[in-house]
Amino acid sequence: MPFPVIDAHQHVWDPARAEYSWLGPQHAPIDGAMSFEQLQPELEAAGVAYTLQVQSADNSDDSAVMRESAAAHPEVAGIVGWVPLDRPEEAAAMLEGWRGDSLMVGVRNLIHDRADADWLLRPEVDEGLAVLEEAGLPFDVVAVLPRHLELIPIIAERHPRLRMVIDHLSKPPIGLDSWEPWSTLIAEAAAVPTVFGKVTGLYSATGDEGAWTTDTVRPAFERALEVFGVERLMYGGDWPVSVLAGGYTRVWQGLQPLFAELSEADREQLLGRTAARFYALDPARIGRAGDAPN
Repeated sequence: MPFPVIDAHQHVWDPARAEYSWLGPQHAPIDGAMSFEQLQPELEAAGVAYTLQVQSADNSDDSAVMRESAAAHPEVAGIVGWVPLDRPEEAAAMLEGWRGDSLMVGVRNLIHDRADADWLLRPEVDEGLAVLEEAGLPFDVVAVLPRHLELIPIIAERHPRLRMVIDHLSKPPIGLDSWEPWSTLIAEAAAVPTVFGKVTGLYSATGDEGAWTTDTVRPAFERALEVFGVERLMYGGDWPVSVLAGGYTRVWQGLQPLFAELSEADREQLLGRTAARFYALDPARIGRAGDAPN
């Protein structure tokens, strides 16, 4: 039986129930409640069987919105939630509350919205990362600036058992004149075997997010394949942010020619197996109850 396709990066949010400080009218038409039901037809058309819902705000209310969505939709195989890494005792208590809940599979903080690009190196945050490492949960890194990528090998040296995944491949300069310093820095991050990458959010960096094509994305994808290999790459559709770049279906179809150049085994790895292994997804949640645990 083929391994199911897993979208490893999908959001839901509701400004009436949680505060999203980054979300405003400039993000229309996604500046209101965005629910799984809105995406579901496109997932079915694409053949995507499961998704991982990923944190959209640095608060517990956002996690509650995701939990409610997951409870209503068995297609949600896991949640990457929020804990306050800069308050390690509180983070430890929250993670203890997650213990035994196979739905909670990772942690993310919106580090790219913080003025201090070195926030992850602060002593209290470093202590929070140690708590996460001890709990055995992976960390989604929203690396947007070159400095964010530079931090990854430093964090990996401090926390060698902490698995990290670079969301959106750290926003490569798609559509710009030079691939540096991204190309060098992504390779340096990928040299750490506990670091993975998400093929998500590969939109144009020119100011018009929708001004991308398969060919403009290709160099970033090929570089990621070169430095990570399919064993450490996973697909994500980045909905509903992807609406601003043409929509879920356009993103899926735009990536298909790149995926089609892979072998069947490699496609299966990138489109499902990597995410299942990285996040240690419960086999029962992804229709693989008979599989050995990761």
